[in-house]
Amino acid sequence: MPHVFDRISRLAARPRAIIRFLARAVIFSSLLAAFAVRAQGEPVIIAVLGDSLVQGYGLPPQKGFVPTMQAWLDAQGLDARLINAGVSGDTTAGGLSRLDWTLAGDVDALVVSLGGNDALRGIAPEETRANLDAILATATGRGLPVLLVGIAAPGNFGDDYKQAFQAAYPALAEKYGTLFYANFLQALMRLPDRAEVLATYYQADGLHPNPAGVEQIVQDMGPLFADLARAAAAR
Repeated sequence: MPHVFDRISRLAARPRAIIRFLARAVIFSSLLAAFAVRAQGEPVIIAVLGDSLVQGYGLPPQKGFVPTMQAWLDAQGLDARLINAGVSGDTTAGGLSRLDWTLAGDVDALVVSLGGNDALRGIAPEETRANLDAILATATGRGLPVLLVGIAAPGNFGDDYKQAFQAAYPALAEKYGTLFYANFLQALMRLPDRAEVLATYYQADGLHPNPAGVEQIVQDMGPLFADLARAAAAR
C-alpha cells in the first residue's frame, strides 16, 4: 500500500499535521464508540464542534471542557453523550470542512464553538460568518437542534473588526433559531478582578482556562447544554 506510506511520510515532515491527523482519528473513534453505546441504551448524542477550548488544550484528559460538561449532565440525570469534536488550532473553515463526518451516524444535536482562531489570525469577519452560516445551515437542514457558542474578538484589529466579528453570532443564532451562548469565556470575563482571574482560572498562556476555569464555564453554560439535550430527546 505505497499510498499509505507516502501519506505517513508527508505527515512526518509536518508535526502540526500529525497532531491534527491524530486528533481527527480520535474524534472518529469517539463517534464510533458513541454509536455503539446508543444501540444499547439510546442516549442522545451531541457532537461538540470546536477548537482548543473544546478539545481541552493543556489539560488532563478528564479535566477538559467536554468531560467536565459530561459529568455535569450526568449529575442532572440527563441521558446524553457528548462527543469531543474539538481540534486545537481549528478555524471556522476547518470546522466546516469536517462537518459532514462529524455529523455522520446517529448524532442528534450539535454544539458549534468556533471562531477564536479566526479572530486571532485576523480572518475577515464576513468569511467567518459565511463559514458559520454554512455549518448552521447544514445542521439545521438535517433537523438537528444546535447550540451556537460565540467568542469575544481581541481588540488587535480595531473596533470595527471586533464589532463586525462579534455581531455575526447573535445574528446567525436568530436566523437559524438556535440556542445561543454569547461568549465561551464569559463566566470568567464577567468576574471583576482580571489579574486574580488570570491567576486563578487560566493556564499560563492567559488564553486557555485551567480545570478551575473550566468548572466555572461549565456551571454557567450547562443549562443550555441541558436544554439542547432535551430538545434532541424530543425529536
